[in-house]
Amino acid sequence: MPFTRVEPEKLSTSVIRQIEQLILRGILRPGERLPSERELSEKLGVSRPSLRDAIADLQERGLVTARPGSGIYVAEVLGSAFSPALRQLFAAHDEALFDYVAFRRDIEAMAAERAARLATDADRAVLQEIFDKMEASHDRRDPERNARLDAQFHSAIIEASHNVVMLHMMRSMYELLREGVFYNRQVMFAQQTSRAALLDQHRAINAAIQHRDPEAASAAVRTHLGYVEQALRDDLRARRNAEIAEQRLARERRQP
Repeated sequence: MPFTRVEPEKLSTSVIRQIEQLILRGILRPGERLPSERELSEKLGVSRPSLRDAIADLQERGLVTARPGSGIYVAEVLGSAFSPALRQLFAAHDEALFDYVAFRRDIEAMAAERAARLATDADRAVLQEIFDKMEASHDRRDPERNARLDAQFHSAIIEASHNVVMLHMMRSMYELLREGVFYNRQVMFAQQTSRAALLDQHRAINAAIQHRDPEAASAAVRTHLGYVEQALRDDLRARRNAEIAEQRLARERRQP
């Protein structure tokens, strides 16, 4: 008969499994500090030695890291799937920029469709709260805050899709923006016309997910990222035209 004896599970194993799940589901994020040993052992209802065994195992596997005098943190490597060499290569070539936007358009359209079908009431509440902050921030002329809320909004859609592979993959994609490898979100929110258009696009995405309309959610994301792509193409063309014009001006000034 295909049965084996059931062995009692060590407390440290239960702790490991719980922390693993929180990391996998994106609830514990890269760089986030875990509670102190005393607080965490009390929350989990385990002894400190059992907790230390669990943390040691997670450290050995690279899921958490210790910072002397500071505490235990979720490993930063979880949010970075691209090597430094590849990030530099991306940054050096325009074709990578537009492939990046196209990839995001396809994946985020899928995520929005899933979110419209699978999001819980809590997921939709999170998305609505972020969008409400975007609306409140619209007239503040604060590109940094608007860019940060934009990142949170898109991340919330991925989280509401309830696919952990997609979650970690897209966090790595967004990390490329944060590091400045691709376009700077703040530039997109610097002009009033762009801010108004982007807010309307995010409103359409939010409304489709709130109303559980998968097709509308997917279409709204595609419209939004299509707008972003065109804005980037226009900006690239304008910068190239300005460079050519400066060269012509310099040549003209050298003429007798």
